[in-house]
Order: sequence, then structure tokens, then C-alpha cells
Amino acid sequence: MARYKGKRVLPPPPWKRPLLFFLAAVLLISGGLLGWDISRSHRERSAYRELAQRVHKEERAVYVHRRGEEDPPSAESAPAVSPYEELSRENPDFAGWLLIEGTAVDYPVMYTPQEPEYYLRRAFDGSEAVSGSLFVGEGCTPGGAHVIIYGHNMRDGSMFGSLAQYAQADYAAAHPVIRFDTPERTGEYRVLAAFYSHAYIPGEEGFRYYQYTDLSQPEDFEEYVQKAEEEALYDTGIEPRYGCRLLTLSTCSYHRENGTFVVVAVEDGEIFDCVDQS
Repeated sequence: MARYKGKRVLPPPPWKRPLLFFLAAVLLISGGLLGWDISRSHRERSAYRELAQRVHKEERAVYVHRRGEEDPPSAESAPAVSPYEELSRENPDFAGWLLIEGTAVDYPVMYTPQEPEYYLRRAFDGSEAVSGSLFVGEGCTPGGAHVIIYGHNMRDGSMFGSLAQYAQADYAAAHPVIRFDTPERTGEYRVLAAFYSHAYIPGEEGFRYYQYTDLSQPEDFEEYVQKAEEEALYDTGIEPRYGCRLLTLSTCSYHRENGTFVVVAVEDGEIFDCVDQS
């Protein structure tokens, strides 16, 4: 009987086991980082949802009280004159509230003139937050004639993560009103223009929208509106007059290096009689 001769099994190369350990470690670390990112996103979004719920509850209370739809409350239980009084007490950096109905944009806006980007990576309470907070840009004031508000373009859709949808005219038509309230006044704005831009390098020609913080002079106002309309992806049919308040929302965009996406809105003329929409 012939003897069976099996093939000789060679030992694995010395680099194979360390490589397997390395790949397993990378997989574990990647999974851990992904889990941390998901958990972080959930925490930050939940915190802002709770803040929004508080504000809108207080808004309803103020509205009901002003209309007299309930028996007048006692002095101790009377609602605040403004739904934002409590937020202002909690954090003096609170500047106002930005809301776009039907979208994820429903957030407080912060204002720190001495350090404009202080809330770039901070939550409303000042704690560290990857998504940061919306904030008023350098050179602007919350109650000014032109307010530029910056926010992160977050992958989970929070902050200004949905702002770039205004690149589509149909989306703008479905969400034409942007509301920006401060503790002193309420404001509804109509979308004037939406466009892609970027941070320009010295010597480069282009519309530096972020430098138009003071539109107190008619020529500056008209120049800003004209340039915004020239850059616009579509025509909204709105023609603002000098004296209207303008609101500009800006977030980063990945269409190019240092890209941005911008939405410019003008205060609603039906309320303040400053917009000619004929």
C-alpha cells in the first residue's frame, strides 16, 4: 500500500499576525469614534431641542396673555414680556432666536463683539460642542440694519446643515420666510438671494459679502443688494428699498476650498413697509 504524503503546511509569515492585530485595532478605534460622534451629535441636538421647546412654550404663554385668552394671572405667575427673558438671564451673550419653519433651523443666536467666534465650538451654556452655536459676525450688532449670522454646516443636518438646500428655487419657494427675533423686537425676513461663495484671498476679485457689515449709506446698501442679486442662483422677485433691514446667513460649503453658501433675506414689507414686491 502506498503511503499518503500530505502537503507541507508552511507557517504564516511573521508580519501576518501583527497586521491582523493592527487591522482589528483600527476597526475597534473607528467603531468607537463613530459611536462617540453619533452620541455627541445626539447630545448636542437634544440640548438644543429642549431649549427650543422651552422658548416656544414661553412664546405661547406670552401670546395667550397678550390676547387675554385666559384670566389675568397674578403678578407672581405672569408670563415674561418677552419669551427670551429667561435665556438672556441664563446667558447674557444671547442675542436672539433664528427660526425657519419646516426646517431644522430653530436655534439661539449668540453675540460676543470682543471675540466674535467665541461660540464657534461652544454650546449655548458655554460648554464645548463640535456643532457650536449660531453667532453674529464681526462688525454687526443683533439689532443692526444688517446682521450676518454664521453657523456650521453639520453632517447631521443641525445648525446650518440644511441651509444649502436654498440652492434650489423650489426649496426657497417652500421656505420663503426666515424669522429672527431679538429680546427687543421680532422680525420676519423674505429670501432675496442664495448663492455660493468663498473666502477671497488678497488681490482676488469677487463679492466679499462678509465685509458689508455697515449698510447705513444708501450706496453701500444698493451695492450689496445688487451684488447679491448678481450672484443669486435664481430670481426671487423681491426688490428691497434702502432702509430695509437685511439678514445674511452664512455657512461653509464643500464645492471648493474655503467655500461658503450664503442666503440673504430682507425684512418683510407687509410688516414694516420697506420692500417693494410689485
